[in-house]
Order: sequence, then structure tokens, then C-alpha cells
Amino acid sequence: MSTILQNPPISDSLKVRILTSLSGALPGDLSLHPLMAMMGVALGAMISTMNSRLLAVGLPDIRGAMGLGFDQASWISTSLGMATMFIGPFSVYLGGIFGWRKVLLICAGILVPVSILLPFAPNLHVLLILEVIAGITSGSFYPLALSFILRNLPVRYAIFALGLYAAGIDFSTNGAISLHALYVQHLSWRWDFWTTALVTPLMMGLIYVGIPPSPSHAEKDFLSQWMGFLYASSGLALLYGALDQGERMDWLNSGTFVAMLCAALLLLLTTVFRRLRMPNPFVDIPFLQQWNTILMGAVLACFRFVLLSTVILIPQYLGVVRSHRPEQIGSTLLWVALPQLPLALLAALWLRRTDTRLPLAVGFSLVAIACIMNSHLSSAWDSIDFVPSQIVMAFGQSIAFTSLLANIIMQAFSTNALGKPQWVLTFSAYFHTWRIFGGECGASLMTHFLSSREKLHSYMIGLHVSAGDWTVQQRLSMLSAGLSPNSNGADGASAGAVGLLALQVRQQAYTQAVIDGFILCAWCVFVCLLVVLLLKRPPIQYGDLEAVPGKSAA
Repeated sequence: MSTILQNPPISDSLKVRILTSLSGALPGDLSLHPLMAMMGVALGAMISTMNSRLLAVGLPDIRGAMGLGFDQASWISTSLGMATMFIGPFSVYLGGIFGWRKVLLICAGILVPVSILLPFAPNLHVLLILEVIAGITSGSFYPLALSFILRNLPVRYAIFALGLYAAGIDFSTNGAISLHALYVQHLSWRWDFWTTALVTPLMMGLIYVGIPPSPSHAEKDFLSQWMGFLYASSGLALLYGALDQGERMDWLNSGTFVAMLCAALLLLLTTVFRRLRMPNPFVDIPFLQQWNTILMGAVLACFRFVLLSTVILIPQYLGVVRSHRPEQIGSTLLWVALPQLPLALLAALWLRRTDTRLPLAVGFSLVAIACIMNSHLSSAWDSIDFVPSQIVMAFGQSIAFTSLLANIIMQAFSTNALGKPQWVLTFSAYFHTWRIFGGECGASLMTHFLSSREKLHSYMIGLHVSAGDWTVQQRLSMLSAGLSPNSNGADGASAGAVGLLALQVRQQAYTQAVIDGFILCAWCVFVCLLVVLLLKRPPIQYGDLEAVPGKSAA
């Protein structure tokens, strides 16, 4: 792999020119407390991820406590995701206008009381409104964190900030089920919301100390340019909502889906038309026309898709086929969640001494190996059988995500994204949009894929299960004999046997669908590795950043 990734050597003059421009682009108000700043950024990313994941895994308990139907409750997580999508590009813009520190502190200050009030919502409408506010506030943490790492940290600390950032996101993604199970068993489902209110003040303190205040500027331009961001953010939010609800509403057969899709396309076309007539000084689309920038957006989307192997496939199998409760499922995913911090920091140390593309390829290769290991799944597998593959997955996800973020940051440094405010804003918003839509498109695709494959496998298995077949009769006789002691006569035992056989057919069909899902993830990783091979070698590496001046930790 390392041989394939080799490129012609980069000239020393190009390195010097990039490092000199990077040094000159650094602001004068670099963080004096980089450790606190890094912890605040990582905690913000973890809060945002945990907020959405706890809602997703705790939705059945919330639905039961509030007496909501399945269709009604499905809009709760959709509203949170749409709000997060809406604020993505907008928050980067606001951060450039008013400063990262101010926007983060204001959003965090609003999020705390909203999270406290969410469990006491009297009805669905109030709950949806509060979730939208929670999504808008917590959704600002992701994109502003990347912008902060680019602009306010001494560059030699950036790789460790990325390690903490990646570890926080990975831990939240895989640890939310265990945390929810702990709450349901010992506390209350309300803690799915109150966790955010409990942890966010700590993030606010770290940000207050770690991120230096920056003066507001260009307020007069904000009044003339905010409309373009509103159109774009609204269009993206509606498109996200349409994708999230598409499978439940049967896609184009639903008027609601068609209306959301048409409104999204209209708003996005309006954004393009407005852009052509009135170029926005805070957005520089041509800056994104870089080979590595475009390819890494695709790699980020692929990574979000392969995360579904632990977010959807394993929990769905253990819940549907093995009938496990959240605490049993969570114990399996903890094998991925717990090692994230040390693995991410080790990956950061490795990245300082090698071409950043090599750890990226190694990380994705380990993810592919874990998916192939899981593709040998059978309906007899239990939680313990996933442990070896989850350990491999922990290494793969941690190395891949940290390396991916490192490549993104190095691309920003190499292209002098710090040189102009609009370049930083455009760069951060671009990757945030890829991150959100990569995850949502992947989740929609995987949900539809599992449903379709289960139907196919049910049909194929059903071809071999007929009433007159002697093997079927033998299986029904065995099941009836086992059920007879607890049944109401022979007829009751026979009816129970038929129902149990139908359940076994469904379990086998769903197991086969999950196997297909793991194979699909493995193929996605293979395609992603091909894209990684197409990445050009960055002109500078993290080891070269030691020569860039910056304030040291106080």
C-alpha cells in the first residue's frame, strides 16, 4: 500500500512557501490554553453526537411515556436532524461574523434550559419545537469546531485536537446505547435529555477559558447576505427530512415526501440563482475546486456509511433476531466505544511521522476486515460472537476517522484556507454538509436495503416451506410436541407451532439481510480505498508544522 501511495517528491521551495503563508495567515489571538480548547471542542462534538444518538435509541421509551404513535414519534428525531442540517452552513457563517467563541457560548447557553424542559413537553407540537431549538444549538458545535481548529489553535496542536475530536464522536456513537440502558434501568428515560444539560456547562467553561474572544466584524454585510444562507440551509434541511422519512412514507407515493422534496429543490435552485446574480463575499465555491478536497468529501461520506455497521446492523440483528435489550446490545458496542481515546491519540502520533494517506488506508482496511468477519454471521450468533470483529472495528474506525480529519486539516493548510475568511467558511461548510448527508443518505439506503433484502430472502425461504413438504411437517410436529405442555389442546399447540415456524423463517431472512448489509459495507470500503489511492500527496506533512510559529501552552 505504501508503494502505491508514493508520489514524486515535493520540492523544498514549495514546502517553505506553504509554511510561510501558513505562518502569516495565523491570527494574533491564538489560544493560550490549547489543552482546554481541545477538550472543549471534543466535548462539544461528543455532546452533539450523544444528543442525537440518545434520542434515536431512546425513542421507543419516549414514545411509550408520552403515548405517541410510531408515525408521530418518527418526526421527533427527524426534526432534530433537520435543525442540525439547517444550522450547519449558517453556524459557520455566524462564527465568521461574530466569532466562534460567542456563537458557541450563546448556543450552549440556550441548549441547557431547552434540554431540561424537553421531558416535560405537554404534547408533540411543543416537543418538536424544543427539538428544533436543541438541534439548531447543538448542531453548531460540529462545524464551528473544525473552523476553530483551523483558526485558533497553534498548528502543532491541531493533530491532537483532531484525535480528541474523533474519539469524542466515535465514543458517543457507539456508547449511547449503553448509557440509555443505564438510565432506563436505574434512573429515568428523561436522562436521555438531561445528559446534555449536565455536560454542556463543562464545555462552556472550557470554551470560555480556551478560546480567546475575537471582535465582531462585518455586521453590515450580514444584513445583505443572510438571505442566501437561509435559502441554502432551508433547502438542505428539507432534503434531509425527505430522506429521513422516505422509507416510512413509501417515497414518491407519499404527497408529504414529494412536497418536501420539491420545496427543497426549489430553495436550492433559488440559492444557485441568487449566487449567480449576487455573489456572496462570505462564500468562495471555486476554492473547493481542488482534487483532494473533492475526493475527501466522498471519503467522508463513505466513512459515515460504513459506521452503519455498528449503528444499525449489529443493534438491529441483536434486537430483532436475538431479542436483546439495550443493555445487552450496548455491552457489545462498548468494545468499539471504550478504546477510542487512546487509539485516536496513538493514531495522531503516527500521523506526525508518516504520509497521512497511509493511516487512512490502513484504518479503512481494518474496517473492511471487521465487516467481512461479521459477514459470516448466523442466527446462532450472540453478543459474545461479535467481540473479535468489534475489537478490529475499534482500531479501524479510530485510525480511519482520525486520519480522515487529519487529511482534511492538512488539505486546508496546503491550500492556504486560512488566507481568507471566506475560504475557511466555505471549506468548513463543505465538509459539514458531506458529513450530515453522508450519514443520512447512508442510513436511508441501508434501511431500504435491509427491508428489500429481507423480503427477498423471506420469499426465497418460503419457496422451500410448503404445507405438504415432509420436512416442514416434521418441524411442525417437533414444535407442537414442545409446545403441548403449555398449550390449550392439540389445536392450540399446532397453531403455536405454525406461528413459531413463521418467526424462525423471519429470523433467518433478517439474518441473511444483515449479512448482505455487512457485505455492502465491505464493498463501500473497497470503493473508498480506491478513492484514497487517487488522493495526491499533500505538499506538507504534520512533521513539517513544527517549523510554524505559534504561542505555546500557558
